[in-house]
Amino acid sequence: MMEPEEDLSDYSKDDEPADLLEMRVPNEHGGLRLDQVLVKLLPEYSRSRLQEWIEQGLVTLNGSPASVKQKVWGGETVRVSPQIHPSEQPFHAEDIPLDIVYEDDDILVIDKPVGLVVHPGSGNWQGTLLNALLHHAPQLANVPRAGIVHRLDKDTSGLMVVAKTLVAQTALVRQMQSRSVKREYLALVWGELYHGDTIDLPIGRHPSQRVKMAVVENGKEAITHYSIEANFPSCTLVRCRLETGRTHQIRVHLTYVGHPLVGDTVYQRGSQKCVPQLRELLNGFPRQALHATQLALAHPVTGERMEWHAPLPEDMEELLDRIDEASDGI
Repeated sequence: MMEPEEDLSDYSKDDEPADLLEMRVPNEHGGLRLDQVLVKLLPEYSRSRLQEWIEQGLVTLNGSPASVKQKVWGGETVRVSPQIHPSEQPFHAEDIPLDIVYEDDDILVIDKPVGLVVHPGSGNWQGTLLNALLHHAPQLANVPRAGIVHRLDKDTSGLMVVAKTLVAQTALVRQMQSRSVKREYLALVWGELYHGDTIDLPIGRHPSQRVKMAVVENGKEAITHYSIEANFPSCTLVRCRLETGRTHQIRVHLTYVGHPLVGDTVYQRGSQKCVPQLRELLNGFPRQALHATQLALAHPVTGERMEWHAPLPEDMEELLDRIDEASDGI
């Protein structure tokens, strides 16, 4: 049921938000849609931002809630209550548990769980690793991106390093750029592989599906080395070592060579060949089976070479155990 319309005519001047904008639609804009008119009257705001405000009920036309496609005829009174976008607000500390593998005055190494977004962004402005870091170490508010120097996808688990000072962040970024940071992942992929290889194929934004990455001719250099950890019917556990760190690199590379990750609904194309005993089990895994299992780097202050390992998370361990059980007799 719709909420009753609010009678703005009864508001006193003191009731109005300090940033409320009021304007009259020029006659020459008659016949245009409201969102088109607002772009002309408020050029400092993007069209998408203005449309968002209209949909949120923050724009009224002659005192009544407006709609994006509503036409104006000139002379109407428009009121807009601008809202700060979450991306423009300071990020807040949130008490979110962290699995800390190592910590000193300069760096923090965590084992990120499945489902935790690393950095606030569209649809995830709260509840991220960055929010958790600000609570754990408030001084990170003075470090760009709260010290985050690399990312893992929301549904990828495993090791990440965070810089606690600007000096440490600068040093870690340089190590990433020089490719001296060692990062290894365990991935369960569709298909049976029997030997390792190196995939050296450039990766860039997908030409038509902007939320995806792809192997593209004009993409950035991307190199993934992989070896075999364990063989199963219809799938293989592989260890991947990244030489570069492109977005979705492992997922894109392994899909390109015909072995998408189990559970990766974004990159897997169609159904995969599978023995009947494992089909339901593999198709039912709810996320890409990928875990950052090893991280090695030079300490940004002391220069000491350090290395950490994180065992497979419970969901991947359980998946492998069930594959083993179901594979008996195949």
